[in-house]
Amino acid sequence: MTDQVFDWMAAANKKAKGKRPEYFDDPEDERMLSILMAVVGEVSVLRERMDTVERLLDAKGTISRDDIESYTPDKEAAYERGAMIREYIYRVMRGPHQMVEELQQAEPPVEEVSKELKEI
Repeated sequence: MTDQVFDWMAAANKKAKGKRPEYFDDPEDERMLSILMAVVGEVSVLRERMDTVERLLDAKGTISRDDIESYTPDKEAAYERGAMIREYIYRVMRGPHQMVEELQQAEPPVEEVSKELKEI
């Protein structure tokens, strides 16, 4: 074991290897998506931590920071957390998901559109 202290800030700000995926034409939109997803991740972590605090308070009545840091959810708690996070992510991504669904809806064949235009 080393005596070096791990630098969390340096690790968190480290640039990922490889090219970033691009979803939008505008780089500003890409940056906003990146910021939004970082905030979504942080809120997700806070929700899990709050769940830990609530479960420990229910079980013990009083807790310490050490209790929170050393908590490991049992199978049922892990399942409930997984469901909670999936529901949260679905709510956050509902708008983009609906946009993708709209794009995937089958468009009428060209012949049908042509026929409708002729009838106008």
